[in-house]
Amino acid sequence: MQFLLASVVVGPLIGAVAALLPAPPGLKGRTPDQAVLRHGVTVTGAILLATLVLAAGFDHDHPSTMQATTDISWIPALDVRIHLGIDGISLPLLVLTALLTFLCALYSYFKLPDGPSPKAFVALILVLESGTLATFAVLDLILFFLAFEMVLIPMYFLIARWGGARRQAAAWTFILYTLLGSVVMLLGLLLVGLKSGTFDMVALATDNGRGLTSSVQVTAVLAIGIGLAVKTPMWPLHSWLPDAHTAAPTVGSVLLAGVLLKMGTYGFVRILLPVAPDGMRTFAPYLAAFAVAGIIYGSLACLALARPGAKGDLKRLIAYSSVGHMGFVLLGIASMTPTGVNGALFANIAHGLITGLLFFLVGAVKDRYGTADLDTLAGATGAALYGRAPRLGALLAFAAIASLGLPGLAGFWGEMLALFGAFDPAAGLSRPAFLTFMSIAAFGTLLTAAYLLVVVRRVCMGARDEDPRPLADVQRYEFAAWTPLAALTVLAGLWPAVLLGLTDPAVQKLLAGGKS
Repeated sequence: MQFLLASVVVGPLIGAVAALLPAPPGLKGRTPDQAVLRHGVTVTGAILLATLVLAAGFDHDHPSTMQATTDISWIPALDVRIHLGIDGISLPLLVLTALLTFLCALYSYFKLPDGPSPKAFVALILVLESGTLATFAVLDLILFFLAFEMVLIPMYFLIARWGGARRQAAAWTFILYTLLGSVVMLLGLLLVGLKSGTFDMVALATDNGRGLTSSVQVTAVLAIGIGLAVKTPMWPLHSWLPDAHTAAPTVGSVLLAGVLLKMGTYGFVRILLPVAPDGMRTFAPYLAAFAVAGIIYGSLACLALARPGAKGDLKRLIAYSSVGHMGFVLLGIASMTPTGVNGALFANIAHGLITGLLFFLVGAVKDRYGTADLDTLAGATGAALYGRAPRLGALLAFAAIASLGLPGLAGFWGEMLALFGAFDPAAGLSRPAFLTFMSIAAFGTLLTAAYLLVVVRRVCMGARDEDPRPLADVQRYEFAAWTPLAALTVLAGLWPAVLLGLTDPAVQKLLAGGKS
């Protein structure tokens, strides 16, 4: 298990190097491009298989215990260690990352975005996967920061070189925001490590802030929280996100929404809640306030984009919806209760599945129509997906309904548990304030339903257009890439205990200061 986890983290890096080398004889395929794309599918498929074996070998009776651990001294002078391990919190995120990356590689094999060398594209996807997997597997603060930063350059180039209109500006905005946030975060991580005498995340969680003064905890939460909030993205530090999503290629948007945003919220749960509980208690009301502001802001922005005549971009609308959905995740974390944090972790996974599927579908619609402009899609040249491409229209409607939180689908449980957590926050937090936040967030669910139903009505249910050109329905490769996400959305909605059974014991131990 130790070797397997290390292989999962390092394997994509080795695959990235191999992607840049000439293909061996017998594996060249019909063209060099096909060979390297097939290499990407093979490597990401092997990593997915390894994570599934890891999940099967995981001791599900003790999900709060760190398993498959590796602990090797790396920089003795700073006591920095190569410390890897997984528990019930990180395992689902590890599997989600491997699944989405494999589906993106499979999709790209048949639908490669326009841009330079496919070798570079595949190598960047694999480096991105390695950095994301490492973020969820490392247990050392310095390694966490390095893995956190490792994903920035690949995503920058995916947007800047394979993106659409205004891709250069979007890529620069993305990397400047995240780098500035990361600089502040690094200062906070160094403060925690130097004041406590260790960078080991397990030891720090067990200490539960007892080795840090209240002022150090408050400073650390502010500094680390800013870096994590930018990546999440939390309102008002979200403004890089809509441009990045709008300009990114389809698989870039899927990975950005489905995986990269989770790195920020994971940091709140893995680092700030157990390491600096007093500092989190100080900032929890402010975090909750920003969270509910993001929920309302994201929903209103989506409603503005969805209205007729607004020339709203469907990809941009889904990007703004992520600001609202991640607001529920932050609200659950801010409650500092097992119920709220479990809801946040569930909503993380649900958002990765549903929004990943939405970006796949919007990319397919844009490929067919040549635009993601809502007025064009709903107008005389593009209405009634149900009539022209019924399977594509049905899948888009399904993903939208799942995103608005329909009971029985994955989007429901995380948001409901986050609201329950805000209803009865942790001791020391103002219950009247959190009841207010809960009420505002509950109103946000109505706004979410409103804009998603408007999108479904306008794009899928409009009058049959008069354009005689045929519109391709779901292709086989699209069906293969999208079906797992739709199936898991239903499974998680009907059987939430599969996920909550993993996260709850680990969350209970984390909030109790390392005690089961």
